[in-house]
Amino acid sequence: MPSPIPVTRLLPRDFRPSVELGACSSPLFKNAGGSTLLVPTPTFRSKIASRLWASVIHWNELHCLEPLGSGGFGSVYKGQYFDETVAVKKVKRCTKNKLASRQSFWAELNAAHLRHKNLVRVIAATTNIPDNRDNADNIGTIIMELAGTRNLQQIIYGDVEPLVESRCLKFSIDIARGLQYLHAHSIGHLDVKPANVIVSDTGVCKLADFGCSLKLEQSGDLSPLTTHLGGTYTHRAPELLKGEDVTLKADVYSFAITLWQLIARELPYTGDRQQILYAVVAYNLRPPVNGDRFGKSTFGQTCKALLTRCWNASPNQRPTAEKLLAELNMMQSC
Repeated sequence: MPSPIPVTRLLPRDFRPSVELGACSSPLFKNAGGSTLLVPTPTFRSKIASRLWASVIHWNELHCLEPLGSGGFGSVYKGQYFDETVAVKKVKRCTKNKLASRQSFWAELNAAHLRHKNLVRVIAATTNIPDNRDNADNIGTIIMELAGTRNLQQIIYGDVEPLVESRCLKFSIDIARGLQYLHAHSIGHLDVKPANVIVSDTGVCKLADFGCSLKLEQSGDLSPLTTHLGGTYTHRAPELLKGEDVTLKADVYSFAITLWQLIARELPYTGDRQQILYAVVAYNLRPPVNGDRFGKSTFGQTCKALLTRCWNASPNQRPTAEKLLAELNMMQSC
């Protein structure tokens, strides 16, 4: 299936793909840091070989796929790749919106070149899929690090261990660090929510699932790579619900809803979806911050003030991810 993205969009301007590259449009790499996995590097120019992820999957090295979960555009599996345990995402063909499923795959790669301890690392990705029964509806495969076996939503709503203030703050700082790094590279995640935050065995939070992400060009205009906007309505900024311009501040709004969930351990809204959407946009509906967890401690009161600014209806009134991280770090040092 041809990509909706020009081949040169993901390559250096002075590079032209050879027949060795296959269907995906980014050169191979030798994996850098944080892993024992070394993907064989072909004989490209050194400038190309230094890229951080692979556009060719060595299918004979991928084994033992076990289902981990599924979402709107694909399923995630646990597997072995070059003897390392990895997560494998298969992006499925959406019969109702074929373009959206292709765009979701390419959006997943917006942050593939980035390396940060609070982002799930992409190892390899390709649209060149073996033709067999297991891949009948698969339009693209992404191999990622297996960052953890639980997400933040499972911890918030299913963990018997209490989410004490220090733990909430630590998780929040991890998420803010990932956002600050993304935003420094002009990438908006646009689907920040507890289910898209993987928590490692050592308690490190990593942002995952970039299928709704967008790249902002240096001019400030949105990249044409992704024209659809997905995301979860309960966490989606009101300007996006109204169809207005997308900015990085939309992630700050989504962060605020996620922080509220960490503290309250409740669902942000209940009731009819359309009524909630209308109330968020027209009446500034937000999750309640009048409970004991937001009023009886200095931490709760500080978080209440931070939430109010982060989910402000006007993006210009919200802090940047950098300022948000600075405030959270200050709270941790107090």
